[in-house]
Amino acid sequence: MTNQSYQSKIQTLNAWAKAYYVEDNPIATDEEYDRLYHEVVAYEEAHPDEVVEESPTQRVGGVVREEFTKATHLKRMWSMEDVFSPIEVQEWLDRVAKNIGRCGYFCEPKFDGASMNLLYEGGRLIRAITRGDGVVGEEVTENVRTIRSVPLTIAYQEPIEIRGEVVIRKEDFEIINRERVVKGDSPFANPRNAAAGSLRQLDSSVTAKRRLVFYPWGIGENQLTHPTLSERMEFIYRLGFLPPPYAKACNSLEEIEAFYQLLIAQRDAIPMVMDGMVIKVDDTTLQEELGYTVKYPKWMCAYKFPATEKVTTVHAITLQVGRTGVITPVAEVEPIEIEGAVITRATLHNFDEIERKGLMIGDSVILIRSGDVIPKITKVLTDRRDGTEVAISRPTTCPTCHSELLDEGTLIKCQNLDCPDRVVNSIIHFAKKGCMNIDGLGAKIVEILVREEKISDILGLYHLRYEDLEGLEGFKAKRINKLLDAIADTKGIPLPKLISAMGIEHIGEVAGKSLALKFGLGIVDATLKQVVAIDGIGEEMANSLLEFMRVNHDFVLKLFEVINPTVEERVEVQENPFKDKTVVLTGTMSVSRGVVKEMLETLGAKVSGSVSKKTDYLIYGSDAGSKLTKAEGLGVVTLSEAEMRGMV
Repeated sequence: MTNQSYQSKIQTLNAWAKAYYVEDNPIATDEEYDRLYHEVVAYEEAHPDEVVEESPTQRVGGVVREEFTKATHLKRMWSMEDVFSPIEVQEWLDRVAKNIGRCGYFCEPKFDGASMNLLYEGGRLIRAITRGDGVVGEEVTENVRTIRSVPLTIAYQEPIEIRGEVVIRKEDFEIINRERVVKGDSPFANPRNAAAGSLRQLDSSVTAKRRLVFYPWGIGENQLTHPTLSERMEFIYRLGFLPPPYAKACNSLEEIEAFYQLLIAQRDAIPMVMDGMVIKVDDTTLQEELGYTVKYPKWMCAYKFPATEKVTTVHAITLQVGRTGVITPVAEVEPIEIEGAVITRATLHNFDEIERKGLMIGDSVILIRSGDVIPKITKVLTDRRDGTEVAISRPTTCPTCHSELLDEGTLIKCQNLDCPDRVVNSIIHFAKKGCMNIDGLGAKIVEILVREEKISDILGLYHLRYEDLEGLEGFKAKRINKLLDAIADTKGIPLPKLISAMGIEHIGEVAGKSLALKFGLGIVDATLKQVVAIDGIGEEMANSLLEFMRVNHDFVLKLFEVINPTVEERVEVQENPFKDKTVVLTGTMSVSRGVVKEMLETLGAKVSGSVSKKTDYLIYGSDAGSKLTKAEGLGVVTLSEAEMRGMV
């Protein structure tokens, strides 16, 4: 065989594979494919220096890693706002229309799998990264290369991030679980867990056998010029990616609802598990104009499928102690299967809810679960009682440390700061992504460290030594050093992050920033009057902060001393036309709107996303839309970008 013949056979094999895996239209028999495949293998064994990247032999895996490394997305991968009814969809559509006027929408199925970001440069797959926290994920390129529906090369040379869902077809999921049972392994709970677990195999040859499928649903970093998302996705499909079984352009709630009902009707027929439908503003310029909240894009939402209901029996109530000491009752129920997941527990939130529902141990109940939503009991079937049911009483002692509980009515709390459950959960919260982000300090590791009495609180993390961890279950030299380095790297972290990480009830990231800017390290001695004076902080939040600081005053000061957080200096803004004014931006500026927003905020302006009677200025660039019209109608002062810069 010549090299030219080898190249030709690779093209033929890839064409056959695309027809089978992507187009669902086989054009060759398995026998023909296997025969040609082995001819290619024989040539590559004889000429190892001539093996090309797009050869199908490069998809069998075989790379074994010690661990996964972290990688950063070029553009953030956002989560989505969930809506559950036509009324909520209409409310979402109204918010969109209020900001950008009427527009078209692009709708497609929401598959239940593991989100993935593929980076291509120069037409080649460079990196595959799991979603992670949306900014940083795990690099799993070698595993993703084994997925047949992921092209290794594409006919597009510019850098582009293609986002999608890695899923397992239902029938393949059943096959995998049967194989695992035969081997004595535990079966996967559902297809999503199977997909996520398959992606995180250290041996890529294991991933290659798992029959994973990749469906693209979006684009990150790119230089595409198509005006709509639907056109951009059509371009992505033409590059060789798998299109969804259904997608539709919609212009009204009626059209969106009709497509939603179609997907529900096809739910069982579609080979992959769906948990809803995604609705996106189609026009990419309008997407940019709508922008983002802290958590998700304002231009897309997930219209979740109706919750699945089943009847089961409550066998017992387990009490969980959270990081703030709040006792949460959890119902232990007769195991039932819902959408591939075996449900054994359901949240009850608090004891007032138990009393409101009239729940007793032994009751038959209706339990619902929808997608990622925690299973919950919606109704107690009192007509099925036989007299053996047992009443559920409010607890008076902590199930973990046995100290007396404080019953505040709705909330029942353990006040013991040394309660092991409070300690474990507070450290887990402290270390998680979005707080201190201590890589390698997961829940199981925290439990081990507390159980082995290596740490008894957050502060103990900063006194850990190599010899403290040596010999513990799962701790080898590399892992120990990596964990200690990750803890050390949190020193000097911005104060707002540290405040959020402390786990003060009702105090999150946004409130943490306001408090840090106002008080700095003096937050430990803030007064109620000072705290409630901050915009956006009410009395409940203020009381929660003050109670936490009263109980933990000296502890927090020690934490500040050890971590030495970075404190942003509060700069007094000089008088200018935009100080303390509410400003809205619209249209295309000479620089990105983010740059203009940052400049105005530096001048003391509050930049809002929507026009109202409270808006002081609307600043517009070229192609300004409905916001400009609305501002003019309300009598809001409008300024061109040039006029704004002249005033500055």
